Amino acid sequence: MWRMAQWGMSVEQRIDFIEQCLEMGVTSFDHADIYGGYGVEALFGDALRARPSLRDRMEIISKCGIKLVSPQRPLHTIQHYDTSAGHIIASAEESLRQLHTDHLDLLLIHRPDPLMDFDEIAGAFTRLREAGKVKHFGVSNFSRHQFECLNRRIDLVTNQVEFSPLHLAPAFDETFDGLQDLGISPMIWSPLAGGKLFSGTEANTEALRLVIKEVADELDQPFASVVFAWIMALPCRPAPITGSGRIEAVAVAVAGTQFELTRPQWFRILRAARAHEVA
Repeated sequence: MWRMAQWGMSVEQRIDFIEQCLEMGVTSFDHADIYGGYGVEALFGDALRARPSLRDRMEIISKCGIKLVSPQRPLHTIQHYDTSAGHIIASAEESLRQLHTDHLDLLLIHRPDPLMDFDEIAGAFTRLREAGKVKHFGVSNFSRHQFECLNRRIDLVTNQVEFSPLHLAPAFDETFDGLQDLGISPMIWSPLAGGKLFSGTEANTEALRLVIKEVADELDQPFASVVFAWIMALPCRPAPITGSGRIEAVAVAVAGTQFELTRPQWFRILRAARAHEVA
């Protein structure tokens, strides 16, 4: 829901968009307190307030831990991280107010914080769970070691990380290996590389685009669906996030769950993404 404030939707249009997503089986909606300059949760919450029956059909995810300089937060004088217990709890409670719900299904720490205290974070999570305000917890953009340090203190259910054919690091820096070992599925942000897979002009990006198109033609599937299927082929069972306000684009993402690439097709895309053969 990061860009919802840019979609120009009325409350009724937001309700319609959410309902169409739900009908396709897309039931998880990813937020963060800072999205839209601290405004997106309220936009989504207006839809839930107008149509309360939607809430029981979905999972709401939010994130906290970043403080932006914003007119909505006049006391913030410098952009920084804050993973103190006080901030985590206050952020979660504010998200509940903005979203017009009594609980979050999942709360993530948005970014690793050099000053984060794993015991303090686990304590804050425990308080929120015991109060019935948050059901599950996770992190975003954490390294394997950071994830495991917090996971030893409180059970985490995901690490939301950037991954795409143009950003392969988690597949090779032990992030995905560590999650697979624990039986935990990552969430994937920017699976289409922020649109660069469609419009990037770098030589390697153009070559990669051609290979993905070749595979898409072989499978008779949309280009973006192939990218989603390629990501979901990983054994750590990633859950990609689509950030589009166009329901047609959401449908293309969902289509990626309906077919599989052959192993040679999968490695052709990897080879093009890395611009070299496996050794």
